[in-house]
Amino acid sequence: MRMQAAVHLVYPPQCLSCDALVTTDFGLCARCWRETPFIAGLVCDCCGTPLPGEEAGGPVQCDDCLAIARPWSRGRAAMLYKDNARHLVMALKHGDRLDLARPAAGWLLRVAQPLLAPDALIAPVPLHWLRLLKRRYNQSALLAGALARLTDLPHCPDLLIRHRNTRSQEGRDRDGRFRNLDGAIRLHARRRWQVEGRPILLVDDVMTSGATLAACAEACLAAGAARVDVLVLTRVAKDG
Repeated sequence: MRMQAAVHLVYPPQCLSCDALVTTDFGLCARCWRETPFIAGLVCDCCGTPLPGEEAGGPVQCDDCLAIARPWSRGRAAMLYKDNARHLVMALKHGDRLDLARPAAGWLLRVAQPLLAPDALIAPVPLHWLRLLKRRYNQSALLAGALARLTDLPHCPDLLIRHRNTRSQEGRDRDGRFRNLDGAIRLHARRRWQVEGRPILLVDDVMTSGATLAACAEACLAAGAARVDVLVLTRVAKDG
């Protein structure tokens, strides 16, 4: 404690998102906290997007999840992908802000409680090796690993393989996103024994259409997973 206090005297804790001083490590200042759209209250049980109304005690689903057959069972999201949440995700994904994985795992844990089965295996959405070589790290694997440490659940960073280098999903409509991911993800041949008969918790940084998570879930279920749940740091949701 004395060492930490001495370090804080020389290097006072700063906001994760800006240069403002804060009282604890890995925190947000009051302004950045207000600008970060954390999800709370009634949410879609399948993707975690916020819904109007009060919690009624039973699972409900958003219009998208009612219209699209999701291969996974349940899903949660920590934040909406906008404002300061988008800034934080982009910093983690493209700005080498690996330090954000630790606090982000805490935000994930806050919403993940319904998904945390005692025998669950945590696994990230994979990157193709060419993209991993360029970026040097998989941000989803960083989030999954940090969450595993908080929950004491096992983590398999290479459970899934993106064997085809899919083109960017940006600018594609929903159908185009699903076509782009068709057949692109499969289970690591040497990890099948870890999947059979157990629940899998997939972790990603952003969910838009759900095409990538669907491809991952289908690969796990085809290998014998008992069920698949999904957990994302941010969810792209329609305004209103």
